[in-house]
Amino acid sequence: MTLFRRVIRFFLTLLGIIAGLVVAMALFIARLMIRPPRQPLWATPQDAGMDYEDVEFPARDGLRLSGWFIPAKGEGERPAIVLVHGWFWNRLGEAADNLIANLSGATPVDLLRLAHRLHQADYNVLMFDLRNHGQSAASAGVTFGLQEANDVLGALDFLGGRRDVAQEKIGAVAFSMGANTLLYALPGTERIKAAVAVQPTSPVVFAPRYVRDLMGPLGKPALALAHQIYRQITRLSLGSIEPVMAAAGAGERPILYVQGKGDRWGSVSNVAHMVEKTPNAVDPLFVETHHRFGGYRYPINHPDVVLEFFERTL
Repeated sequence: MTLFRRVIRFFLTLLGIIAGLVVAMALFIARLMIRPPRQPLWATPQDAGMDYEDVEFPARDGLRLSGWFIPAKGEGERPAIVLVHGWFWNRLGEAADNLIANLSGATPVDLLRLAHRLHQADYNVLMFDLRNHGQSAASAGVTFGLQEANDVLGALDFLGGRRDVAQEKIGAVAFSMGANTLLYALPGTERIKAAVAVQPTSPVVFAPRYVRDLMGPLGKPALALAHQIYRQITRLSLGSIEPVMAAAGAGERPILYVQGKGDRWGSVSNVAHMVEKTPNAVDPLFVETHHRFGGYRYPINHPDVVLEFFERTL
């Protein structure tokens, strides 16, 4: 065999290996986008000294959802806050104890701490798992807020049937994909009177940055192939899921946006665009952070910011 043929064979073999890697990465990404691995619950409100009820209720489109209702300390009708978690998480937040977390640099996000602070301030708190997460039922695939809006609407329907909830004083704190979900839900309800949206993001902004950070230069072709798989399964493109446009339907209720400046996956400008489109956005908090997870933890580490906002708006 001539040297030329050996070189050609080597490069063809190398190209085959690279193509195989890209396909394997694409399948991995598509699986994360469509049906992410579920994190088991690692605690309960009782571990934080709070009484709670295990609850199940239907999403607005009928899907079964699971969660916890943590009653306020006071008697009678009390305000209520709905906590809406992010992609990969469950109602407790992000444990950051799996391979994906290690690869991506994820760090823990403890929503139970925020729930405890709200409980101490005499709010009812509803924590629940979005579809395809935690203990809630599965659907055809994750839609990064579009279909999950039915879950938030179902949670509000559940609260609407409770005599211990002051129906004119319901708020929400939502994170990442959960914040997208909140923005998509707002045009369909008048029950939410004020909300905190923590690092919502347009998928077309988030996806390439996340994949590049996770997989390096091969992430770009892998994402392109994964996107095609995602479209075949969900009949959606990432470009059709745009929380910037959803924000315009928030109405006159006040919305507080929180975004970390050190977010490698999201974008301050992307959230600033949402603020611009939101009819009654209050002054956003663009905070100094390291990585995206610092932004998630900001309202948990600074709960008085959240409490002061709800005291003014509910």
